[in-house]
Amino acid sequence: MAALVTRVTRADPGSTEALSAVLYNELRRLARAYMQRERREHTLQPTALANEAYLKLLDADGIDWQGRAHFLAIAARTMRAILVDHARRRDAKKRGGDLERLPLTEAVNALGTPVLDVLDLEAALEELGELDPRKVRVVEMRFFSGMTSKEIAEVLGVSAPTVQDDWYAARAWLRTRLGGPSTSA
Repeated sequence: MAALVTRVTRADPGSTEALSAVLYNELRRLARAYMQRERREHTLQPTALANEAYLKLLDADGIDWQGRAHFLAIAARTMRAILVDHARRRDAKKRGGDLERLPLTEAVNALGTPVLDVLDLEAALEELGELDPRKVRVVEMRFFSGMTSKEIAEVLGVSAPTVQDDWYAARAWLRTRLGGPSTSA
């Protein structure tokens, strides 16, 4: 993100604050939308998720930002990592007993599973990544960022129908892996 800010501000030195505000507002929108699908008593707030993602993206070196869709894709991966780390820290504090899991209501709808949590989803995505890394990227961008098939296709350099096929296949695989119904939605 720093490279993007530098590139834009070279063209217009007064645009640093405006660009930073736009990028931060986009992260806040994504975090708000994502956290609305979480349980009410979730200990991570949307603003905290957006702040942490913003700081991680600012520190990201070596990324040649290609535009909004690319930004959303990287933001999705960053937010996923933050949520997984948060869930792992929470579970580590519990150290046994009845662990309270972090349900993802969106995943319940998308995957048709009765209960799902971040750590179960992460393990399944890691397993799927060994089989087909592109499908994992599609899930990240679609689920964690709410990107459209067209935006995902742009980032991955494939067609929108290919993204749709990957999304349906990944959902079916995740349903099976996570114990949901085997019929497709």
